[in-house]
Amino acid sequence: MAVKLLLVAVLLALASAHAVLASDPSPLQDFCVADDNPKVFVNGAVCKNMNDVTADDFYTSGLDQPGNTNNNNVGSNVTAVNVNRIPGLNTLGISLVRIDYAPNGLNPPHTHPRATEILVVLEGELYVGFVTSNIGQTNRLFTKNLKKGDVFVFPEGLIHFQLNTGKHNAVALAGLSSQNPGVITIAKAVFGSTPPISDDVLAKAFQVDKRLVDWLQAQQWTDNNN
Repeated sequence: MAVKLLLVAVLLALASAHAVLASDPSPLQDFCVADDNPKVFVNGAVCKNMNDVTADDFYTSGLDQPGNTNNNNVGSNVTAVNVNRIPGLNTLGISLVRIDYAPNGLNPPHTHPRATEILVVLEGELYVGFVTSNIGQTNRLFTKNLKKGDVFVFPEGLIHFQLNTGKHNAVALAGLSSQNPGVITIAKAVFGSTPPISDDVLAKAFQVDKRLVDWLQAQQWTDNNN
């Protein structure tokens, strides 16, 4: 019986340790404002001396200003408010983005490797969705048409997207469960990596002709350098 109890305790400890390691580091003091000139590199950011912390370390502005949706081919713009913009977010496990969409603008399929996202539509109409990981042979797609005031959640790490289906500009705010969620845009990562992934690999993976892969890689290179 004692051995069984010990085994359960060990398993619980391992589960708890895994849970901690799978999320942003928890604060062990009131705050840990990120030092923008650290002398060491750590997972996250080194704390600034508390005597040097000011209210500005927890502040930013400008989210009332629309992002430029004309500077790319997808018609959307993401303005991120993460630890790089507000040093006071360090260890707090949250961040925020404003997303602007032109008519028919798309926030293309992407993932956040370190965060769940909760999105609220402020203006306009969006078609949103996410795809599950490989469950058997099925990657299930969950979609919803959203209007002003509607909320939708994208689970951590899953591929998701938003498309403006209205005739006017749309705006959304999204909260993310990491101080620095990261973003992997699928098309850019697959066809625009440096150096490029072998066209033999991509042609076989997507079951298409290598000439199409070469064209897609050339298009992505052009987009990345414009």
